[in-house]
Amino acid sequence: MVRISAFLIAVCMVLIAGLLGASVYARFGFTGAESTVAGLGVLTALAVYYVVAARRHDRLETSNQLAKLARGAGDLASQLAEFGRRLNAIEAKVESAVERAGAISQPITEEVERLSSAVKTLSSIVAAHETALHEQADAGQADGERTTNGAPGLQFTPSIQPLPTNGKSAPFAQIDRDVMRRALRNAVAAGEVELHLQPVVTLPQRKLRYYEALARVKTESGELVAAREVLSDPEAGALLPTIDYLAAARSVAIVRRLLLQKREIGLFCNLAAGTLADPGFAKFLELMDANRAIATALVFEFPQNAVRAMGAIEHASLAVLAERGFRFSMDNLTDLRVNARELNERGFRFVKVPAPLLFNRLGAVTADIRPAEFSESLGRFGIDLIADRIEHENTVIDLLDYDVRFGQGALFSPPRPLRAGALEGAEVKAEGPDAANEGEAAPAASFTPPVRAGIGHG
Repeated sequence: MVRISAFLIAVCMVLIAGLLGASVYARFGFTGAESTVAGLGVLTALAVYYVVAARRHDRLETSNQLAKLARGAGDLASQLAEFGRRLNAIEAKVESAVERAGAISQPITEEVERLSSAVKTLSSIVAAHETALHEQADAGQADGERTTNGAPGLQFTPSIQPLPTNGKSAPFAQIDRDVMRRALRNAVAAGEVELHLQPVVTLPQRKLRYYEALARVKTESGELVAAREVLSDPEAGALLPTIDYLAAARSVAIVRRLLLQKREIGLFCNLAAGTLADPGFAKFLELMDANRAIATALVFEFPQNAVRAMGAIEHASLAVLAERGFRFSMDNLTDLRVNARELNERGFRFVKVPAPLLFNRLGAVTADIRPAEFSESLGRFGIDLIADRIEHENTVIDLLDYDVRFGQGALFSPPRPLRAGALEGAEVKAEGPDAANEGEAAPAASFTPPVRAGIGHG
């Protein structure tokens, strides 16, 4: 088609040049040679014009094609970018699903292994008892034969004794009060309070983020009693501030040990509200003042009922600790009526809620906000929600709908004692206000807890 149009244009140009030459020859009296030259000149001019116009048209067409290609390339790049974004989102979802599946399956596998071990142990115990029963039966049969022959017979009633529960915390109500008081006095006199650590993990990743230090006192019979359980006894409760001091000193040593190991793990240390109002709180404050360099890693925890009952003295003591950088947590909630703004102003940065209470399974939830929105309402004031008493996998799955960042409970690990020698090289030292700021060590504090070796759950 292009060649035909070019041929027609050439014919037209020749005709125009010929007619022009003939016109010049006929009207203006030009000679034949002059008329021919004039026609050739017009033909040349027309040809040059056609070539220039054709090239210009080609350039415009090429520019348009390049512009279309550029737009197409831009569209393709946008589509590739969108495809890459969607592919990254899919990969992230797949990785998250794989991590969740692994996090869900790992505890199940561990639980199956523990159950298998328990079944083997139970089988060996049952086999031993069956052997004992058979032996007693044989002995009874032999005695029966002797009785038939005139010898006196003996009756045998087998009895199975329960396995000892060494290391378990015994309820205070089941222990004689005098025994408990004597155990507390001995622990205070010896400066020995055992700490059991229970991990607080992130959800749903289950990464270790904090420990909760639980004070335990051992009786003469070897039973362990939680320090908080003595509050109901006035005489025993009077020793609690000293026990809190010993537990806090041990907690400081644990935090220092963790910092030496370059581990970003905090520690919750339980305190009684009475410790804040005790005359010996000045000594406690000296210990904390000397170790304010670790304030961000040490969190003091109080029960909800104690926080509500605090008076002016307790609030003043909290304010003094908060000025030194220490943070607080509220646990043992019995309802969700929490004034997050007021807690934030007092230095509280954590609230621990039993998972059944958060799910409204205790039938005693009274709050101005739905439990599913409780974490968000606390977060607006810089308070993190920790769900504790988690014992089943289904609880972890349900908590994902409540925007809970941390979890604690027997599912992850029960409270475990420190390994022997856990705190070697982590003595509590006094670093006065100036030394805390400048990194210079001051003289040692008046109290140095018994040292033991590396942190663990042995």
